[in-house]
Amino acid sequence: MTRSRFTVEDLYELGWLEDVRISPDGRSVAYVHVTVERCANRYRRAIYLASAGDGPPRRFTAGTPQDRQPRWSPDGARLAFVSDRHDSRGQIYVIARDGGEAQQLTAMPNGASDPVWSPDGRMIAFLAPVSEEERRREDSGEQPPPPADAWEAKRAEEQRQRDEERKTDPRVITRLPYRGGTSFFDGRRRHIYVVEVPEGDIGVLPTPRRLTDGDLHFGPPAWMPDGAALLTTATRDPEADSLFAYYDVLQVPLTGEQPEALTAPGFSYFDPQPSPDGRWIAFRRLSEARLLGEGSRVAIIAAAGGEISDLTAHTDLDVERFLWRPDGAGVLFSADWYGDTHLYSIGLPGTPTFRSGETLVGGRRMVSEFDVARDGTIAFIAGSADNPCDLYLRAPDGSERRMTAINQALLEGRIIAPIEEVRYLAPDQQEVQGWVLYPPDCEPGGPPAPLVVCIHGGPHTMWGPGLRTMWHEWQTLAAAGYIVFFCNPRGSDGYGEGWRDAIRRRWGEADAPDILAGVEALIATGRVDPRRIGVTGGSYGGYMTVWLLGHSDRFACGVAARGVYNLITLHGTSDAHELIEIEFEGYPWELAEELWEHSPLAHAHKINAPLLLLHSELDYRVPISEAEQLFAFLRRQKKIVELVRYPREGHELTRSGEPDHRADHLRRTLDWFERYCKGT
Repeated sequence: MTRSRFTVEDLYELGWLEDVRISPDGRSVAYVHVTVERCANRYRRAIYLASAGDGPPRRFTAGTPQDRQPRWSPDGARLAFVSDRHDSRGQIYVIARDGGEAQQLTAMPNGASDPVWSPDGRMIAFLAPVSEEERRREDSGEQPPPPADAWEAKRAEEQRQRDEERKTDPRVITRLPYRGGTSFFDGRRRHIYVVEVPEGDIGVLPTPRRLTDGDLHFGPPAWMPDGAALLTTATRDPEADSLFAYYDVLQVPLTGEQPEALTAPGFSYFDPQPSPDGRWIAFRRLSEARLLGEGSRVAIIAAAGGEISDLTAHTDLDVERFLWRPDGAGVLFSADWYGDTHLYSIGLPGTPTFRSGETLVGGRRMVSEFDVARDGTIAFIAGSADNPCDLYLRAPDGSERRMTAINQALLEGRIIAPIEEVRYLAPDQQEVQGWVLYPPDCEPGGPPAPLVVCIHGGPHTMWGPGLRTMWHEWQTLAAAGYIVFFCNPRGSDGYGEGWRDAIRRRWGEADAPDILAGVEALIATGRVDPRRIGVTGGSYGGYMTVWLLGHSDRFACGVAARGVYNLITLHGTSDAHELIEIEFEGYPWELAEELWEHSPLAHAHKINAPLLLLHSELDYRVPISEAEQLFAFLRRQKKIVELVRYPREGHELTRSGEPDHRADHLRRTLDWFERYCKGT
């Protein structure tokens, strides 16, 4: 079979998997399969079922276009899921495991999400956004009469949309942040509801009951094993003006009594889960003194209250996801470590694995999601250097097998460039881990090839060969004739707290030398043409791209996407304004000189290399004003610079933006390197 090189067009053919859920008996695995509908320029999310025994996975829902969040009932006989098939805001549906027609369970005015079954399978708790006025009407029993016919229903929906538009004309802002994703916040807060699930066909929709109140955001609920209460998180202080921190764990009684706070300030808490026997409550927590530098840890507290005990602090791992072990003797969790994301098990205090723990899923791969059945069977999604995404099953005896081959046809027809690890020394003699891909025709001893340096965002994230969201881009760059290099400089996750926290108040200063040292190490091999080196990155990677261009003449050109360029203005425009406060330990009016010195914009006058700026017009994480400032600075000096603006897109453009925009983004990147790097 003749294999061809990867191209930009392959983006439309690559699918991926999300939200894996294994049935309680371990016999079936539900997951979401995402594919691209090229003609519609959108994604389709359909729920699939895979048997833990033999047989190929089967498509379970149509995904027209979005079915997501599959959740098994306790007896495994039914699945609840969220779909936008009749409502773009998403509603909860229920379908029998044996198949048949999915039945709508909710019709919440602003949509519903995050369903979770009660232990007895009679109810489902979920989240729904509501405003203060909508909560008042609910409490008073005010309900508009149902429409008499389709014409009246259409008129009612048009009136609702008109009322929504008039509420924000003009828009009154009183808090931070006031926008996120690609839209402005509408003043609604996520609250917890419960609804009874009829045993047979759902004729008349049951009426949900709201359990929470107040001007607070509540997190996804989790049932206590006795079914008498739910666990959740809630914003500690509505005036804290924070999107990411200051959450407490609450226990919400089913009786409607006031929720009880189980935690106190000092940490921010996430994802509370009760142990199978209900004696303990586990959660992730972040120290509010070092919200980003220290990383996330799993801790537990007795359900009856008491002292909180850290389970993972001694591991120096930043926990991404966790679940209780079925026997309740410990937890399973995933964490980054030296370019891989593994799945670990650690016991409760007093058990043999409390301090030692064990690695359940290792190897050169990145586990993105996982779930565990009552018998200990683990289903997980992972990517590796030669396969960006598939579903795997780990049996209780430790044996594994791959459950899917979603991109097999495409991968078998393409030349996959091996991703080789490189280790090298930074100027201070610290070892840095990186990786390199070589073009198919780049042989040792041959003519030197152009190099593209790719830089991750975050800044506290980690890249590795199995990273699905970058896998196709790396392969496409290599296929186009470039050596591709990426690394995890200081500030990256996956190397312990000291490495992660090394860039505090040292953005650009602590991490740029790590990247440049990798470039020099590759030049020393004789395989890289030192005159033809390009650099690119997104978000903090965009920051670092422009920082390097302003501090080094090593690069022939650069492509900076959705980058941070002015730390002073970013604080006042980003929905993550606290990033500056945390990383630099202060505010712009206190640290103006320091923040300006660490801003790539302050050094833009030293940039000589051609620079392409790619930015989304609805990016509220790093607003487009960052790119506008940099473009104006460079254009005023008549430097070679180009700004491309993507309408309708936010900060996630290259990961979940419109397929055509993602393809255009990569195509323009390649064209820029072709013009100013390969041809230099």
